[in-house]
Amino acid sequence: MNAFMMNAIADPRQPYWHPSWIEPDRHYRAIRREHTKRALRLAKELGVPSIQTEPGGPLLPGQSWRAAADIFYDEIMPCVALAEQFEVLLLIEPEPGLMIERFEQYLEFADRIGSPWVGLNFDIGHAFCVGEDPERWIARMAPHTKHYHLEDIAATRKHAHLVPGRGQLTLRPF
Repeated sequence: MNAFMMNAIADPRQPYWHPSWIEPDRHYRAIRREHTKRALRLAKELGVPSIQTEPGGPLLPGQSWRAAADIFYDEIMPCVALAEQFEVLLLIEPEPGLMIERFEQYLEFADRIGSPWVGLNFDIGHAFCVGEDPERWIARMAPHTKHYHLEDIAATRKHAHLVPGRGQLTLRPF
């Protein structure tokens, strides 16, 4: 189940990830937390094994990755507790331009959480956009990966999903 998108909020900055886990206003970021809790409850009711969530929104000017990670951690932990209770995987999807956009960042954050009910939604196009070789990371991330997104991306690495076969990625290895 995709709990990443927040189209119902219609934030003019970007309708998909605002409110994010790291919004400066705690009341606004609470909307993300409560949305995720509702998605976990719905997944449990429907028998859906996992939900995906965004990886911590864009950093604010002057905001360090570490400070953003502290906020994200505090916000997501009640959802982690619920994921564990419901036995529904909570999958973080690295995204270009957001707090967690690379696999090393995901590993650091997931290690801090330390729950077997938190995993990775491995999007090969996102990895390619940020300059990572998705094929090289498949084996290393396998213990964390619970779901894959496959799409193609142009050679420019611009974050614009393409129909497989219409971009730079060779999908056969995946």
